[in-house]
Amino acid sequence: MTAQAALATPSSTLDAVALRADFPTLRRMINGHPLVYLDSAATSQKPQVVIDRMSQFYAEEYSTVRRSIHLLSAKATQAYEGARRTVAQLLNAPETRQIVFTKGATEGINLVAHGYGRKFVGEGDEIIISATEHHANIVPWQMLCEEKGAHLRVIPVNDRGELILEAYEKLLTDRTKLVAVGHVSNALGTIHPVEEIIQMAHAQGAPVLVDGAQAAPHMPVDVQALNCDFYVFSGHKACGPTGIGVLYGKAEWLERMNPFLGGGDMIETVTFEKTTYAPIPHKFEAGTPAIAEVIGLGTAIEYLRNIGLEAIAAYEHELLDQATARLASIPGVTIIGTARRKAAIISFTIDGIHPHDIGTLLDQEGVAIRAGHHCAQPVMARYGLPATARASFAFYNLPSEIEALGAAIEKTIAVFAL
Repeated sequence: MTAQAALATPSSTLDAVALRADFPTLRRMINGHPLVYLDSAATSQKPQVVIDRMSQFYAEEYSTVRRSIHLLSAKATQAYEGARRTVAQLLNAPETRQIVFTKGATEGINLVAHGYGRKFVGEGDEIIISATEHHANIVPWQMLCEEKGAHLRVIPVNDRGELILEAYEKLLTDRTKLVAVGHVSNALGTIHPVEEIIQMAHAQGAPVLVDGAQAAPHMPVDVQALNCDFYVFSGHKACGPTGIGVLYGKAEWLERMNPFLGGGDMIETVTFEKTTYAPIPHKFEAGTPAIAEVIGLGTAIEYLRNIGLEAIAAYEHELLDQATARLASIPGVTIIGTARRKAAIISFTIDGIHPHDIGTLLDQEGVAIRAGHHCAQPVMARYGLPATARASFAFYNLPSEIEALGAAIEKTIAVFAL
């Protein structure tokens, strides 16, 4: 099949045309053009079912959870804990008590840095991250190392955007107290070999945190098969609302960790002399939680699971192949990150045009991408770039939108050639 034929042929694994109808934002016109939304790595669009479920909760069921005995509170608690079960099923977590709700992946990482790091990391110890991490998986560990006198070690990356495992193996020592890596690079799209990374860390006795913000909404994730100790992701990248995320942790670690926040609902008993903490996961969920957001996240995950994560991954891989071929055919375009295993993210540059200008001109054509350092400045530094343009795809994108992206890029190049 030719590239042009592929662009015109929808996948048989998933009916993206039908699914698009579930997303009201995708019907918008932008600057006189149909919206081509290629920024799902930043945040995904929301299906009507999520919007409706949250509205229904606020309009008909609103109450706090776990604190009152009246009917509304009971129904809210049931929905809230039902969402926890849904998340556990998504990740194949052994127990629902291993699912902690947070404000997002960033808070989940910070929770582990506080609850695990402050208790188990000491002076001279080492934490290993990779050269492709989002700032959210760099800064908390830097802060911890500065506080504890520990050291941050970095797995290098090759020109393709793949981690160099031989170098990682040399970084692992008896001083390694934690390895924290992204499942998928948000800046390059690289799918890292987290299974092997985890096995190597465990052989050295070190637990592993996986940042799954770019993976959980796009591919099947099985925390038992991975055998990771912690896994985090954000709801807003998974067709859910903002302000909600998930931390999965092995029970043996969560039970040993210190709470992140103190206050209501994370306690068992309180006196002026001593406080005892609630069992997990409630030990880590202080205060009135983001109830509507949790319920919205549960609905979003049910929506994704009904489509099928395997089908989503297969379809998005087809989009990636088609978009890679289309952009590679345009003179002056360079794709940054060419790993052999990639998610549907393409970072690129255009000769002589700043990424911010690319983003601005594409927006005039109704094409929404991200331009900047993508909260991954060390990645940009590795490639000697201030920024890239980034197109990221989801199951609600169409092959025709790849052609719209390509045409908008060609028009941008033509504008600068004048």
